[in-house]
Amino acid sequence: ADRGLLSVVGLEDVLVITTTDSVLVAHKDKAQKVKNVVEQLKVEGRDEVIRHPRAYKPWGYTERINAGDRFAVQSMMIKPGNRLGLQTHLHRAKHWIVVSGTVEITINGEVCLLTENQSAYVPLGAQHSLHNPGKLPVRMIEVQSGTYLFEDDIVPRQ
Repeated sequence: ADRGLLSVVGLEDVLVITTTDSVLVAHKDKAQKVKNVVEQLKVEGRDEVIRHPRAYKPWGYTERINAGDRFAVQSMMIKPGNRLGLQTHLHRAKHWIVVSGTVEITINGEVCLLTENQSAYVPLGAQHSLHNPGKLPVRMIEVQSGTYLFEDDIVPRQ
C-alpha cells in the first residue's frame, strides 16, 4: 500500500495492490486481465487512467490531496534554487501555505519571503511566481478555487 493500512484476512492466491487513488484486488491467475480493467476505465473517462496523484515537474512535484466542484488541494515540493515561472490564471485563485522552508513569492510585481506557517492569497488573474532561494526543499499546500481548475488555464508571462 502506498498509504495507510491495508489488511486482508483469509484469502489465498490474491493480488491486492493499492496506490494513493486506487485499489486492485484480483486472483493471481487473472492478473493479465488488468488490461481489460484499464480499457474499461478509459471508456468511462476515468482520470486515474491518465493522471497519477503525484506529478513530477522540473522544479519539484505536486501531489493532489483532494478535489471537488470548484476546488482542488495539492501539496507541492520546490527543489532548492528552482522556480515556477511567472503566470496567471483566468478562472482560478490560489492560497499558498508554507509547511517548511522559505519561498520567495511574486504576486503582481510585489516580492516577499514566506516561511513556515505563513500564507499568501493569489487573486484570480494575478501574475504570480514561486522561487526557492534556499538550500532545502520548500514544502507547501496550495488550495485552488474557481470555475475551471485544469492546467490548460495557465497563461505564461514574461
